[in-house]
Order: sequence, then structure tokens, then C-alpha cells
Amino acid sequence: MQLYFGRSELTVVICLGILVPGRGLVCADDSWWAFQSPSDVPLPTVVQAEWTATPLDTFILAKLEENGLRPAPPANRQTLIRRVTFNLTGLPPTPAEITAFLSDDSPDAYTKIVDRLLASPHYGERWGRHWLDVARYADSNGLDENLAYANAWRYRDYVITAFNDDKPYDQFITEQLAGDLLPGDSNTPLHHERLVATGFLALGPKFLAEKDPQKMEMDIIDEQIDTVGRTFMGLTLGCARCHDHKFDPIATTDYYALAGIFKSTRTMEHFIKMARWYENVLLTEEIRDQTEDNNRRLAELEAEIKILVDAANRELQKEGDPLPLQPERSYPPKVREELDRLNQEATTLRNRPGVPAALGVAEREVVDVRVHQGGSHLKLGEIVPRRFPVVLAGDQQQPFGPDHSGRLRLSRWLVAPGHPLTARVMANRLWRWHFGQGLVRTPDNFGLLGDRPCNQPLLDWLANRFVESRWSIKAMHRLILLSSTYRMSSRHDAEAARVDPENRLHWQASSRRLEAEAVRDAILAVSSQLNTTMSGSLMQTDNRERVTYINEDDETGYDFTRRSIYLPVIRNNLYDVFSLFDYANASMIDGNRSTTTIAPQALFLMNSDFMWKATGQMVRELLADGVADIQPEADTNRIQTLYLAAYGRTATRDEVARAQAFLERAEAGSRAAELEFVPPRLGAWQLLCQVVLAADEFIYVR
Repeated sequence: MQLYFGRSELTVVICLGILVPGRGLVCADDSWWAFQSPSDVPLPTVVQAEWTATPLDTFILAKLEENGLRPAPPANRQTLIRRVTFNLTGLPPTPAEITAFLSDDSPDAYTKIVDRLLASPHYGERWGRHWLDVARYADSNGLDENLAYANAWRYRDYVITAFNDDKPYDQFITEQLAGDLLPGDSNTPLHHERLVATGFLALGPKFLAEKDPQKMEMDIIDEQIDTVGRTFMGLTLGCARCHDHKFDPIATTDYYALAGIFKSTRTMEHFIKMARWYENVLLTEEIRDQTEDNNRRLAELEAEIKILVDAANRELQKEGDPLPLQPERSYPPKVREELDRLNQEATTLRNRPGVPAALGVAEREVVDVRVHQGGSHLKLGEIVPRRFPVVLAGDQQQPFGPDHSGRLRLSRWLVAPGHPLTARVMANRLWRWHFGQGLVRTPDNFGLLGDRPCNQPLLDWLANRFVESRWSIKAMHRLILLSSTYRMSSRHDAEAARVDPENRLHWQASSRRLEAEAVRDAILAVSSQLNTTMSGSLMQTDNRERVTYINEDDETGYDFTRRSIYLPVIRNNLYDVFSLFDYANASMIDGNRSTTTIAPQALFLMNSDFMWKATGQMVRELLADGVADIQPEADTNRIQTLYLAAYGRTATRDEVARAQAFLERAEAGSRAAELEFVPPRLGAWQLLCQVVLAADEFIYVR
């Protein structure tokens, strides 16, 4: 028996079992549920079969009936369109979209909404952002030298496009792990897209000033192993770097077998201080020809400039006088004019964009890695041939060839039929991003210290349907969104809350606060400021240049009205609006963002310049017909317009009355304070807009 003392609990390891306080003896061998292929379970039998809209519902209803519970009634239409629109696009529905849905009496009205939203380009921006949480996306390196990843945006745009195009998930995995190894012409857009995809492996933070190159290399490999393990398999493989995993059946030899794959992969150009990360050049024939023409013309100009300057200098020295410190000032006017023309043309050519490049990886010398005892490269043990973890792939694996790293084989193994984890992990991520919590509440850890699924038959059924749909993420969306489970209301049930206080059985829809990006984007949208231009970079720092350092001001700009996904993500110095509303940790995978409630969030909604500018624009829109129209009917219509835009519903009679009373008090208060810089009526309306946007109903979806 071995004893391990943690900071907060005592864990006793007995033979092949783990005694975890509060959970009892947990199996540590390959019989753990997550290491078994998903079983194709039959649909359970339920009593209230008429409630089910899709087979998914029978699994939810069976659990509810088993516990003596019943599902909440359906959400009303206003709630439903706001919920699904935010869920799929991260934006509020427009008043026109709400009105159209409420007036559509056809039986497939909701289905049409789902299909329209899935076809929207905003869908990829919303769900691509979810994936970027997992891919630890950032536009800077962070750590010791916070240099600009000025080409990282290409990977972000690749992800957005992949979701919009419903790229099959198995292909999505393969391109990110081994896109450079897939067959095809190296100068085609498809090949360049695949090179960009490998940025997934290169995006992590790196200690660029590390004095020990070998340690730096193994630290980068460790980050890649940990990211691949948790992203695609929900396994904390990185825990086996120094010793056998203390909880999961992952041996140190499993870790270094995978390390060989990534040590045979080029992520860095060199590890010498300052280390330099590798980037793939995206060269097409057109760009190559343009570059060659540019370089040829630049060489010609430089030769002409030299001839002109040499001739002019000789003229100045004809009488034997020494050459002035700034000889060009003494040139004849015609010579100076010609020299200026040539220099301007040369400067234009030098400032043209270079050959596009993208963070990524490539093949390098193929090696197998020795076990690093205690994780140290200074204490080497046996060589471990490249392979996959034995608990998942068995101990009779085909050897890896000496002419390839094994990344392509790794990607194909991950999506092979019967793999116990890949489809389950992604199906669980989709569920978590739809409902706020996964069937497994630890989406990045399916190991023994992770959460057990609250409904494993449902998770297995979803994983199998995912594979059967040819790994279509949009097919999974439709399966979930068209279910009665998704369309439930959030109505409270005291008995259900007593039996299942965390709503693990899904007896109601859970209220969820919008994420940081959706809060900002929604404010821009309802104030008619949102710029919907897609793709491209907003970084104002050149590639590999310092963004910020400790105690140094960050000059990155955020004063844009583009969607939040396009704003720069600077490690170590995150945009303050993102920080306020629980943005993902960009230095590690984060498939389960937390949601906190803190005072600065309310202060931002009440006092920030961002909110004041947004509400000012809202007032200009609401009062576009003229400030002079102060009839009660006009104000009632404006209040209804405000509520419909902000909350997705009309205001009640009582809310209209209270809003009108508020406007009267606010206008009188503005006059009393003699705020001449804002007409009192405009100021009153702006305060009302701010009150509406600062309310919970605006930043929560029910």
C-alpha cells in the first residue's frame, strides 16, 4: 500500500484501486467506464412517451421517471428564440426575427429557425470561439517573453470556417494534428488551409528565454502531449512525465512513447536564446511570381540609386573638395528629384507585405525518446518506441516507421472505429456548450479523478450517433436543439429541486449568464454598432515583436466594433472586459469556463465608457423620429421597442408605466442639475437604456 498526501485530502492507493474520500474505492485498471468503447444501448422504456420529440428525450425522461420527477413545461416562443439564437450565434435575435417567428404558425417554425441559425456565418464565430477555448488560442506568447503571434489569426479563421462548413470532426482532428502530412499539391489553397490547421500544436505559451535548450524542447513537447490528451481524449497524459500516473493507468513509458511523436515534429526553428517558433510559409505560384518580380524590381532600383548617387558624388569631388556629411543636399535639383522618385518607389516595394505565413509544425528528424527519470533530461532511462497508450491501444501495436513522426497515424487512431474516448469527449463538449454543464462535468478529464457521467447510456448513444452522422457537428446540434429536453422552460419545481438541486437530471432549463464575448457583442448589437465584417487581424504589433512585459503598458487597441472573437487575445494582459466576465485561460485548454458574479461586472454595466457610448447610440435610434414627440403613445412604442431588442419580449403594462415614471423623474432631475451638455429628455432616455441593459434579464438566457 502507498500513501500520497495532497494539500487538501488523503488519497490511499491499494493495489489497483484508489480510495478517494467521498467516493470510495475506484478502479485504476482498464475496466474504468471511459476506457470501454461506447455501447449501443437500446432506447429506454418510458411512461410519458408523448413528451419525447427525439430519441434523446427518452434517456432524459427515463432518468426523471426513475426518480419520480417530471420535465418542466415547454418554454414560450419568445424565450425559445432568444435562447437558441444566443446559443448558436452568440447574438440576440432582432425584433424582426422575433416577430416573424411569433407569427409563423407552421408546425416546423422552430425547425426553420434552427436551420437558419446553423446556416448563418455568425454560427461559426460563436462555436469556433468555443473550440478556441480548448485550443488555448492567443495572439501572443505570454510567459517570459510576450511576443506577438501576429499570424495566429489564420488559425482562428480556419476554425470559424471549419464550423460554418460543418467540416467532419474526424477530418478536423486530422488536419490539426497532421495537416502538413496529408496528400495534395503544396501550392493549393487546400494544402495551405491544412498547414494553418497545424497551428493547434504551436499555439501554446513557450519560455523563449530558457537557458537550457533541451529543457525548453521537452517543456514544449509536454504542453503538446497534455493539450492533445485533454482536448481529444479527456485524459491528463501530462501527469505521467515524471512518474506513472497516480490515478489513471497511464505509464511513464506511455508518455515518452508519445513524446517521440512530438520530438520528431518541428515546432521551433531553434531553441537558442531567444528561441524562435516555426511558421509554415503559404506560398502560391501567384505570390511567388509577385515576390520574385518585387525583388527583381527592388534590385534594379537599388542599382539605379547607387549609379545616380555615385555620379553625383563624383561631381561634388571634381575640384578635390571632401564629400559633405550630407552630400544629397548639394545635388542639383533634377538629381534630387530623380533620387526622391527612386527612393519612394523602393520604399513602397520594401513595405509590401511579405510572403504570408502561419504558426504550425512540420516533420523533422525522426527519433524515439528515452524515459526522463523524474521528468529530467539529465537522467535518462530506457528508449521507448513511439506508440499509443497501452490501456487504449493494447500492447500488440504495429511499430512506427523510421520515415515519419507518427502524427498522421495518431490522428487516424483517435478517430478509428471503437476508440472509447474521442467521440464521447466531443459529444460531451457539445452537450456542455448547449446546456451549461456536461453529462460529464469535467469535460477535459474523463479519467479516474474526473466526474462520472450522470447519464452514461445517453452519452454513449450520442457518441455513436456522432460517428454514424459522419462526425457532423451540425447534425448533433439538430439532434439536441429539436429535443423536448432543450425546449423546456426554466420554471422552478420545489420537489425536483429537493431531489436534484444541481439539475443533473435536466428537469428544467438552467438559466445561464452570457459569456464575456456575448455580453460585449450583444451590447454592440442592440445599440446598432456591431460591425459584422469577418476574418482578418486586428493586431497592431508586428510578428515576433514584444507586446508587453511585466509592469509595462500594453498598447494593444480594443476600440473596435467588430465581434469579440476578432479582438486580440494577449496572454498576461487580457482585455479588461474579457477579464470581468470570466474569459477562458488562454494559456491552457479550458472546456468548462466558470461563471462568477462580482461587483466590478455591475460597475462596468453602470459606469463604463463602453456602456455610455452604446446607450447613447440606442437613444439616437429610439428618438430618431424627433425629441419633440413626447406623446405617451410615442413613448410607449419606444419602450416596447427597447424591451423587444434587449429582452426579446414586449414590456408588460406595469413595466411600461414604471419606465414612463422613471423617464419623468430622470428628466426632472437632469433639469434640476442643469446638465446643459445633454438635453434632459435625451439624458433621461439614455439612463433608461442603461438600466435595461444592466439588468440580469439582459445578460442571462433562460
